[in-house]
Amino acid sequence: MITVGLKNALPFVGFGFLDNLIMIVAGDYIDTRIGTVLGISTMAAAALGNTISDVAGIASAWYVEHFAEKFGIHTPKLTPFQANSWQVRWAINAGRAIGVTIGCLLGMIPLIFLPIGSKSEEKDGVPKNRTKD
Repeated sequence: MITVGLKNALPFVGFGFLDNLIMIVAGDYIDTRIGTVLGISTMAAAALGNTISDVAGIASAWYVEHFAEKFGIHTPKLTPFQANSWQVRWAINAGRAIGVTIGCLLGMIPLIFLPIGSKSEEKDGVPKNRTKD
């Protein structure tokens, strides 16, 4: 069961990593550059960033799965009865959930490099919660 879970987790680490990384970078760019010009909300910019990362995820699916194969974890040989058992289905879903969680957490790395503050602070240099004296 561990091999089944691990085999299913590895590609999802890649998917989660790329999804969050691209969403954060694209969403931030849209929010701070394009969003200010078009006047869209931060949530709209996040949704557009998510759309871009989803499209990139579809485009990169083969590459992520191919790279995961390079780790040498092969699908265990299961009988049809074993493959349809609740234990194997549980191991597959648990592996995918754990894999995408780890990948999403790793994909948050761009947050380390983004400036702290809001769009209004970038414009006038004054944080929102302070008043000018």
